[in-house]
Amino acid sequence: MALFQTVLCQVLSWKGICLVLNVVATGLLAAAAVWTLKLLVRHAWYTHKLSCFNKPQTHSWLVGHLGQMQSTEEGLLQVDDLVQKYKHSCCWFLGPFYHLVRLFHPEYVRPLLMAPASITVKDELIYDHLRPWLGQSLLISNGEEWSRRRRLLTPAFHFDILKNYVAKFNSSTNTMHDKWRRLVAEGRTTLEMFDHVTLMTLDSLLKCAFSYKSNCQESTSEYVSAIVKLSDLIVDRRQNILHHWDWIYWKSRQGKQFKQALSIVHRFTREVVQRRRALINQQRETGAQSDRTTTPQRKKDFVDIILLSEDEDGQGLSDEEIQAEANTFMFAGHDTTASAICWTLYNLARHSHYQEQCRQEVMDVTQGRDGQEIEWEDLSNLPFTTMCIRESLRLHSPVQAVTRRYTQDMALPEGHTVPQGAICLVSIYGTHHNPAVWTDPHEFNPLRFDPSNAQSRASHAFIPFSSGPRNCIGQKFALAELRVVVALTLLRFRLTPGVNPELGSSTGGVRRLPQLVLRAEGGLWLQLEPLNPPNVREPTDE
Repeated sequence: MALFQTVLCQVLSWKGICLVLNVVATGLLAAAAVWTLKLLVRHAWYTHKLSCFNKPQTHSWLVGHLGQMQSTEEGLLQVDDLVQKYKHSCCWFLGPFYHLVRLFHPEYVRPLLMAPASITVKDELIYDHLRPWLGQSLLISNGEEWSRRRRLLTPAFHFDILKNYVAKFNSSTNTMHDKWRRLVAEGRTTLEMFDHVTLMTLDSLLKCAFSYKSNCQESTSEYVSAIVKLSDLIVDRRQNILHHWDWIYWKSRQGKQFKQALSIVHRFTREVVQRRRALINQQRETGAQSDRTTTPQRKKDFVDIILLSEDEDGQGLSDEEIQAEANTFMFAGHDTTASAICWTLYNLARHSHYQEQCRQEVMDVTQGRDGQEIEWEDLSNLPFTTMCIRESLRLHSPVQAVTRRYTQDMALPEGHTVPQGAICLVSIYGTHHNPAVWTDPHEFNPLRFDPSNAQSRASHAFIPFSSGPRNCIGQKFALAELRVVVALTLLRFRLTPGVNPELGSSTGGVRRLPQLVLRAEGGLWLQLEPLNPPNVREPTDE
């Protein structure tokens, strides 16, 4: 006992405290040295394994291309230069931390995107920052967990379900167009598209996902504001390499803002799912729901369908899993579709002859109706409008790249091999603008997508929704909404390029801004001319 007291006194003395701190510091330094050594050995290994790929000039062996990848117009022009110089691929190092292969040719993209889902992994560079928001959802999960979720979610995007959403697309578009007419009547004929269209797609998705009428196009919504805030914060985090480490990010001002917005979004989704689960359970208990697969008195929305989905063992998704998928549906659906709509309207505004041809096609389809409304059956009768939409998706793809890792080495043409664990950055932008694949790739030419030209196009030359087993599950939903919104807009407005009225005339043109989705610096401004006042009847979306 006396010995213990003696030791304790020594430890508690100033000299003892310094000794303990010295031991701890030595341990931490040793751990840091081991971590650094492992990092450098790993970096040297990947540098050697990726030497079969061309490597653009770097600052140094250690720094690599860190700081050279820009989310700006200049960054896209840099991709054009890489494509022009290297034709199909190159390697890219973000310091000793991330080792990438950038690919921008169909022959090199195909083996990666078509690889089995069992060996495909969503990497940490892009997707780890989304996990706090989206959990282990379809977008992020891997392996058997991903396969099970894909099977359970596929029915939610069946054509029979999408038909029910067309009325909601019409309703949200009508609200946006009513607002546009009011603004034009007040003398504001030039409007920024992203502000308006993003609120419209959020409004539409809330109706489709939760049967929730947010009125977010006319008034502020805490939930909608939180989604926009989260998207902005994720972009900021990607661009700050120090914030890639959680223990730094969550202590930062941005990390605290992220948690605050995240709590609002998660609370909203959790309450919706819990209320809907309770309603379904109540209907089962009272016998009001005789058929398990139907919800009476209301058409099924996204949450209904995934609540009722079961796998081959009779197991459905838990409330937590359903919340993750609903959050993913909102995140992945609103910004991408809004970007696609805005750039399609922009491209048609710049090419009036194509705009008029689309408008005439829509007028022919809707001729003789009491009101202007796009129906499900109309979507297959708009071939030229669809060609213009596809060309806009090629020229201004909402998502500029997708990334993957693989659990085995991946063989590519001409003896190139991507080593296991390296990040494959499939450049959608680079592939869509590759002059070896597309003639005059920077020109807007919808005739590229004339059916007669389909045979001459490489299978992976056009990949706005990615491709293969891990392609975008919601692409039919997005294309349906795109056609409805574009068609109704052309029926009601003539579009011409505009400029921000506060800045006056500009000779610099539109500068693209690749963030989570492709936007425009300072906004995308179009001038609107209302056509003959339409006789609009509000679609029934209940």
